[in-house]
Amino acid sequence: MIEVGDFAPNFALDGVEGDGTGQRQFSLDTFRGAPVVLVFYPSDNSPVCTAQLRSYTDDMSAFASVGAQVLALSPQSVADHVAFAKQNGGFGFPLLADVDKQVAKEYAILGPIGFYRRSVFVIDANGIIRWARRAAAGLTFRPVDEIVEAVRSISE
Repeated sequence: MIEVGDFAPNFALDGVEGDGTGQRQFSLDTFRGAPVVLVFYPSDNSPVCTAQLRSYTDDMSAFASVGAQVLALSPQSVADHVAFAKQNGGFGFPLLADVDKQVAKEYAILGPIGFYRRSVFVIDANGIIRWARRAAAGLTFRPVDEIVEAVRSISE
């Protein structure tokens, strides 16, 4: 299982910009040189996931203040992400489609029956995982302030 201090496995996933446009492939390696916040969320359009992504979008200036790029991953398709983004007025970060759950497996965030566990990883500019939180239950999410503080602590 991947832990803090490990090199973050690279991935290349199809996705969409947060506003629902700009469909393309996103690779973790292209963001090297700056901190990355990987947000694994179980499902588009679920109440908790929607609240989580809206919260992060509303506080994008906090992520920007520490130079962090946010990437949100879930097992839904790009088409589902496009509809989700447009229905919610857009998000402040790309939505990536981990349809086969391969990235979820690499980051060990799948629950016992194969569902995504709500999880957040902070990766430093060199590609090392510096902070990780995997939820046991999916009804709450990590607050922006906690994640931003984790990014700030690796940047000092």
